[in-house]
Amino acid sequence: VLCVCSAVLEVHVGTGSVYSVEGEGAVLPAWYTSSSQKKPYISWILKKAAAEHFQVMGMSGGKRGELKPRVGFLHPVLTHNISLFINATREHDSGQYICSVNVVDDIISPVRNMAIINLTVLVPPAPPACRLKGSPTVGANVTLSCASQKGKPSPLYKWQRQEPTKQVFFPPAQDRARGTLKLTNLSLDMSGLYECEAENRAGSAKCSIILEVHSTSEGAVIAGAVLGSVGALATVAFFAQRVLGYRRKKRDGQEEAANEIKEDAVAPKTPTWTRTRPADTISKTSTLSSIVGSRDRPYGASPPSDTASVLTAAGSYRGPPRAGAHPPATNGAPWRPPQPVAPPGGLPPSSLARAGAVPVMVPAQSRAGSLV
Repeated sequence: VLCVCSAVLEVHVGTGSVYSVEGEGAVLPAWYTSSSQKKPYISWILKKAAAEHFQVMGMSGGKRGELKPRVGFLHPVLTHNISLFINATREHDSGQYICSVNVVDDIISPVRNMAIINLTVLVPPAPPACRLKGSPTVGANVTLSCASQKGKPSPLYKWQRQEPTKQVFFPPAQDRARGTLKLTNLSLDMSGLYECEAENRAGSAKCSIILEVHSTSEGAVIAGAVLGSVGALATVAFFAQRVLGYRRKKRDGQEEAANEIKEDAVAPKTPTWTRTRPADTISKTSTLSSIVGSRDRPYGASPPSDTASVLTAAGSYRGPPRAGAHPPATNGAPWRPPQPVAPPGGLPPSSLARAGAVPVMVPAQSRAGSLV
């Protein structure tokens, strides 16, 4: 009797889903059953997308085909325990891990010789940011928001007031998915320290914000101060602009006036000097002038002169008399000052003086008929 014995190969997993926190280790539990004692061929493949598959771990005949520094078998494969460990997991390690085993002596079933384990690497929330939207005055409405930039799965948010008294909030005032807290009809008692906590399965993080509710009068004072400061700055800027514009206009006007003067000015001409007349011409002109002038005066009248010559009876000539000295007596007669001669019209000397007449010295005549 010929007997053919065959073993049935089957792969088993401890769980279909494994969760790990980023940075920590993960174990994918798996083993197989077989009556064969021969060395198996084991393969772990990571499937991340429909068309993306790559081998994570493989072993054939006791040799590892591809081994990453963070991945390995948890036990010796000959013990039929083919569990896989991953150290320092990362977010991109998440995916579907497929394990398959082949043994030479066993009957291979396309369904029973493989198993699937889903790995999910959780990421704790990053420290959130707390913000205030609105004006915190009495009677107004404000919104407190809280958001974290990182977290897998998406974190949920929870608001509560810590100081001066602890207070928790519920929907609809609080939206845990969006991280908002709406506070309506504010009062001074609502001031305090508000804390937001973002949490998921991997961990939690917090942020806080101080809410200070102001009365309406304080808000008006602050607003008035702000507006006053803005108005003062605007006024200073306006006057500064006007002063600068006036100075610029004045400077431009001066420059235009200077340019007009330069354009209208006539270049100076070379002075033409009159030619000097000859001396004989001057003497002739003087002689003629004296003749013409003598015709206008009465006969025998001559202008007074300090340099007049004195002719004595003896016919001798003396120079001009000294200032303040009287001429000497002539023919025994004493010197007498000359008397102004009245014009033919018979006008008195005072009238002639007012009219601008010039007195004329007429030489005296002695009885003998000679000039004195």
